[in-house]
This record gives sequence, C-alpha cells and structure tokens, in this order.
Amino acid sequence: MNTNVKLKFPEADDFFSELQLHVKQTVTTDVHKKSVRLLWLKLFFYFLLFSASYASLYVFNHEKLFTLVINYILIGLSGILLAFNASHDAAHRTFSRRPWVNELIYTITFNLQGVNGHLWKIRHKSSHHLFPNVDGCDADIDDNPMIRLSPTQPRYWWHRYQHLYATGLYFLYTLHWIFIKDFIYLNKKDLANLRDLKHSRSLAIRLISWKAFYFVYMLALPVYFADSSWSAVLIAFFIMHCTVSIFFVLTLIISHLCMETKFPVADENGLLPYGYHQHQLEVSMDYHPTSRLANWIFGGFNSHSAHHLFPHLPHTLYAKITPLIQTASKKYNYAYNELSLLAGICSHYRYLRKLGKTLN
Repeated sequence: MNTNVKLKFPEADDFFSELQLHVKQTVTTDVHKKSVRLLWLKLFFYFLLFSASYASLYVFNHEKLFTLVINYILIGLSGILLAFNASHDAAHRTFSRRPWVNELIYTITFNLQGVNGHLWKIRHKSSHHLFPNVDGCDADIDDNPMIRLSPTQPRYWWHRYQHLYATGLYFLYTLHWIFIKDFIYLNKKDLANLRDLKHSRSLAIRLISWKAFYFVYMLALPVYFADSSWSAVLIAFFIMHCTVSIFFVLTLIISHLCMETKFPVADENGLLPYGYHQHQLEVSMDYHPTSRLANWIFGGFNSHSAHHLFPHLPHTLYAKITPLIQTASKKYNYAYNELSLLAGICSHYRYLRKLGKTLN
C-alpha cells in the first residue's frame, strides 16, 4: 500500500481550461439559479416522502409483519434518496452561499439515517475527492481485510471467493456503519492521506446523541405508539437495513470500482501518472448520466465524472454538462467511462473476481 501522502499531479494541459469555459457558457446565471431551485424542490420532495413514510407507521394498523416490513423499507429507501439528493450537495455547499444553511441541511438529512455526517464529510472531501482510487490516500478504499478493492492491496486466500461472499457483506453495510464504522473513525488518528486527526469530545457527544435519537424514533416510538411488538419492529428494522444497504452499495460502488476504472500508482517521487482532471475521469464511472430520471433518483451519483470535475455545482446540472465532458474527453483523448446500471454492477463483480485471483 502506498503510504506516501505527499502525492502530486503532473502539470495539466488545456483540457480543463477549455471544458471550464464551455461549462461557464452553458451554465449561465439564470441556468444556475434554476438548478438551485430544482435542488430545493428535490429536498422538499424527498423530505416529505421520508416524513410521509415514517408517519404511515402510526396512521396505518400493521397487524401483519409483512406490511410493517414494507413500511420500514419505504422509510429506509426514502431516507437514502433524501441523502443522495440533499445531504451530498449540502456537504459541497451547493444549496446556498451561506455556509450555515448547507450545514443545517446536511446535518439533519444525513444524521437522520443513523450515521455521523461530520466524520463522513471529512473522509469524503479531504480524502476521497483529492485522491480517488489511490490506495493509501482514498479513505473509501482504505484497508479492508474482507474485500480487496485495489490491485495494490495485499491479497489473502479468502479474497479468491470475495465475488461470492461480497453481497452478503453489502447487505450489512449500513448496520456496520451505524454500530461499528463511525466509532472506528471517531478514534482513528491516521486515515488514508489524513494524519494526526483529532476529534473533540463534543463531536463524540453529538455522535452518540444523534444515534440515540435515531434508535428512539426508529425503534422505541413505533413500539410504544404504533402497537407493534419489539420483535416485529426489530425484524422490520433489520430487513430495512439489508434493503437499503444493497441499494446504497450497488448504486455507489460502481462509480469507481469497476473493470474499466483505473487505480493510479505514484512513482518513487510521489508523482501520479495523470493530471488532476484527467485522473478524475480515469477513476470514475457514469451510468445513464444524461437521464433526467436517473438524476432525479440518484442525485447525480450516476454522473460521477461531472461531480468529480465540478463538485461545487448542483447535481441538477450534471445531465446538462456531461455532454460537454464527453466531447472534451474525446477531443483530448481522455478516458470517459460509461455503462448502464446493470452493466456497471456486473463489471464490479468481475472486478472483485479478478482482484481475488490475481495480484493486479
């Protein structure tokens, strides 16, 4: 694993300067304002959907376990779509020029899912966005003994079967995040490219408080006010997380971890092989990037090249600027990776199988 955190990119060419000019010409002030209004509309839409799904626990009588499970699944899916379409953009401050507005949206919508928003934002903005797919410098592919995610990570005998057992682990992803992952990152001083991390006691208190709130409103209140038994609620809660986890993982993991994406390695001087913007294209995978429907559902995660090149822009613009990225990539002979959602998922499992059997 490359532990040199003093990595650098080669000098850039004219690719991004030209692309940025075309994006500025396309994204006029009026177009940008319209995209922000649509972003707010999506926030209210998904928050109302999430609220309605939760309220239905108390409005309807769930005498059968099946209907309670369906209700919890709707809560979970609407919650993750709220995070896709609001939390992520708020973390990148695209809702408002006022930082506190973005922070408020981000904190509420993210922590409602039971996971800590602050710790994730550190990993996402200060690690993943700087060095995506660079082992040792991207927290998203940081050491994971169960699944080998990068060709430069050590291979163990059990990785030979990782394409078979990975799905079972993916089903448990959000539960692992809530109960284990947040606490690991709260106590980690070194994480990928980040060194000497220090988290305040107030952060630990907020983390525990938000989790306590999550368990109260997701478990305790339905038992006491919706006439549901503890066993039924716990079963529904578990199935909800399994459903949300597999949806979350398979729609996000393919944006970087596929057969087609690269995993750049720095030379002995810490120099990566691609310039910064070319690097973002080499390591990203798009699926249905110009589809308005896909954009509405996945919050721009399906247009990942646009997100990594222009993270300061609302995701509601990605479908509009992606054709500009495709044209510029072709002109400068840069990689541009695109598959369908299903093809991307299949490619990810082929990638897992390849890394389980070979050293690179």
